[in-house]
Amino acid sequence: MYEKLKEDVCRANIELQKQKLVILRWGNVSGIYREKSVIAIKPSGVPYNYLFPEKMVLLDIKGNIIGGNLRPSSDTLTHLELYRNFEEIGGICHTHSTFATMWAQACSEIPCFGTTHADHFYGPIPVTRFLREEEVKQGYETNTGSVIVERFANLNPLEVPGVLVAGHGPFTWGKTPEEAVENGLILEKVAQLALGTLNLNPKNILLPKYILKKHYLR
Repeated sequence: MYEKLKEDVCRANIELQKQKLVILRWGNVSGIYREKSVIAIKPSGVPYNYLFPEKMVLLDIKGNIIGGNLRPSSDTLTHLELYRNFEEIGGICHTHSTFATMWAQACSEIPCFGTTHADHFYGPIPVTRFLREEEVKQGYETNTGSVIVERFANLNPLEVPGVLVAGHGPFTWGKTPEEAVENGLILEKVAQLALGTLNLNPKNILLPKYILKKHYLR
């Protein structure tokens, strides 16, 4: 019944490696079948060149495994928290891609400097706060999702389909697993362009809001 979901999620995970967004096993993609609230996600510790649809792990929205013989990704509870709170999304991507992770480690949002950014993100890429010590000790992965949800209290997750978790790395999402990966690739490129822009000109060079609006809404 969930074969297409597993195929889509498997393909999206393999695309992470093709697009050079991950090394080793540093990343994962999931997808959700909303009608049944069933999630498919990459299994933990399996190299990308050994991924096949039948290896994807199926879970219900509460995190109970309902299909698959492998352990789900260690980030599964973060994905579940986002699915529970961002009801419009259908896929989630997490990587430690180089430039986006630099911004996350600097605890700095990525400003919108140009139309490349504005075409896909309606404003800066936000950064979360650090998790508190008690949030790390109890429910670390779920609380990682919670700080993302907290950061989006006044943001539309479809208008800004990505976030930087402070000291950690980027999460992106979309209406499908494929779109989530595409947004991860775009976020990485935007992060690289922003860093280069600041190196060339550290002064206030934000894209005017009327150009941002024109490019995002067109």
